[in-house]
Amino acid sequence: MANRLTQIATRTGDDGSTGLGDNTRVAKNSLRVHAMGDVDELNSHIGLLLCEPLPDGVRALLVEVQHQLFNLGGELSIPGFALLKPDAVLALDQALAEHNATLPRLAEFILPAGSRAASQAHVCRTVARRAERAVVALEAVEALQDTPRHYLNRLSDLLFVLARVLNRMDGGDDVYWQSARLARAAAE
Repeated sequence: MANRLTQIATRTGDDGSTGLGDNTRVAKNSLRVHAMGDVDELNSHIGLLLCEPLPDGVRALLVEVQHQLFNLGGELSIPGFALLKPDAVLALDQALAEHNATLPRLAEFILPAGSRAASQAHVCRTVARRAERAVVALEAVEALQDTPRHYLNRLSDLLFVLARVLNRMDGGDDVYWQSARLARAAAE
């Protein structure tokens, strides 16, 4: 990997380019930089979620996710480099199964609402989906490993499940969508 930053204000990006981990320079609006930025934003939103009261297991899981997202960002910053391991996807699969088992079956769509922690988990979920779309767009023009796409896809699912878990943390529930069509059908 490239040397760590020792100076933040380098002014080398004033021309609209940025340096990748392999010392090449690309436009700041390149697909690779968009994907890196979306992953970075996701990691920041998870950091905000970690400011909320959370069950210890959820907190530990999210801290590990932050480290894996940093690995993913590193992988995206160096074309051809693989840093995120398939085991990270398996860990998300295990967490999904564990947390999903504690939840009632969904009978209706839910809104991204409820407690503050659950709402922030929903924000993380939507940013994870955007990061996944950015990785897919990059993958359409450059070769990438499958693991980043798989990880972001699974992570967005996990964040949805965690939002439901967090809504129940203090005896709450999901906020269900009130479909006018379903209300009419129930009244008939």
